[in-house]
Amino acid sequence: MRIVAIFSLTSGVMLAVAKGALSLGERTLWRSLWGLFEPGDVVLADRGFCSYAELYFMLRRSIDCVMRNHQRRKVGLELVRKLGKGDRLVKWHKTTACPKWLDEQRWLALPGTLVVREITLTVDIPGFRTKTIIVVTTLLDPKQFPTDAFAQLYRRRWMAELFLRDIKTTMGMDVLRCKSPEMIHKELSMYVIAYNLIRALNLQAAQNHHVSPFRISFKGTIATVRQWAPLMAAANLDEKALQQITTTMLHYLARKLIPDRPNRAEPRARKRRPKQYQLLNKPRRIFKEIQHRNHYRKA
Repeated sequence: MRIVAIFSLTSGVMLAVAKGALSLGERTLWRSLWGLFEPGDVVLADRGFCSYAELYFMLRRSIDCVMRNHQRRKVGLELVRKLGKGDRLVKWHKTTACPKWLDEQRWLALPGTLVVREITLTVDIPGFRTKTIIVVTTLLDPKQFPTDAFAQLYRRRWMAELFLRDIKTTMGMDVLRCKSPEMIHKELSMYVIAYNLIRALNLQAAQNHHVSPFRISFKGTIATVRQWAPLMAAANLDEKALQQITTTMLHYLARKLIPDRPNRAEPRARKRRPKQYQLLNKPRRIFKEIQHRNHYRKA
């Protein structure tokens, strides 16, 4: 299954998720979520979603975008005005090639040019390799939206990967265990509900004690909820006692904070090496273990 999720950058809550077969691309699933955006929203995404048609349709819905420029966009550019160092307005020219997901009549009806803002950012952090990235946005006012704000904003895009890591690795959603497709969809829905409830607890504890919700450990919250669950279940009928238990639990959640670690590396990598066993790719009743795990031979 391939999934594409929309997260709230302020709380980490999963606002929506689109799922489909592996034959469907991420952009196809993302376009199915367009109806959930409201005018005034800002979409922060990586360069895989940055295209002429997507930016135009988002802008027509009064939705702004902040995305990294795609590495293959090198032609069809026209400079309009320089706004500052590494900041300029650029006019994109529509290509003659029609995207596969659009019919040719809709593609021809699109305007021939689109004005966007290109901001060149140099990421120079001690201990990291220096990178130069180009961020494309439809927020064109340099006074209301300065260049430094985009540098800080785009660095937070990696939070979406950490949110996915929380639900897939910490909560164990990387492998769904149901057998039928209907139960698989229900299992995914239950994971999303549980994830959002944990995020809601973090947000409530952060608001009550005036701390950042991302300073509260997601894994620690899961462990705390499991530890306090029997006590909350026993006080389920007593609303006053349940409220007091919840308040105390939120206090403990906000008391033990994660240290503030700016510029901490969060690579997508496996920490532990896999075992050198063969794959269980046959039913157990006919599966036969080989004599030595390092010598594989065909039957």
